[in-house]
Amino acid sequence: MDKGLRFTLTKEERVSGEKRIEGLFANGRSFIAYPLRVVYVVYDKCEAKTQVSIFVSVPKKRIRSAVKRNLLKRLIRETYRLNKYLLLSGLQSGMGIDVAFVYVKDEISDFATVEKGMLKSLKEIADNRMKGEE
Repeated sequence: MDKGLRFTLTKEERVSGEKRIEGLFANGRSFIAYPLRVVYVVYDKCEAKTQVSIFVSVPKKRIRSAVKRNLLKRLIRETYRLNKYLLLSGLQSGMGIDVAFVYVKDEISDFATVEKGMLKSLKEIADNRMKGEE
């Protein structure tokens, strides 16, 4: 494993603030990488400490139990944490991305299923960014 690779997820890497979250969903591009719906916004000039910030949501409408919702949020954050290098490798300096992961399946998924959707979504975002699409 590369010593320069850090598998962390700090507080600065999370989207916070009502206006920022509303802007993400209002202005973002979205697609489905089952069992996740992914919404992202690319910023050309980023003044934040981190280039990529994420937001994780598991709707109460789909998963009623708070314990199960929290479990799924932990799974999504963990799969992102382990695979975020796929997204970071394609970014140029000064660019920033806010990404929201919304769980869309009606029952609980295992780690492998969530990771498969996460890998697909991170690759798609990176590919769109390389093509210059916004």
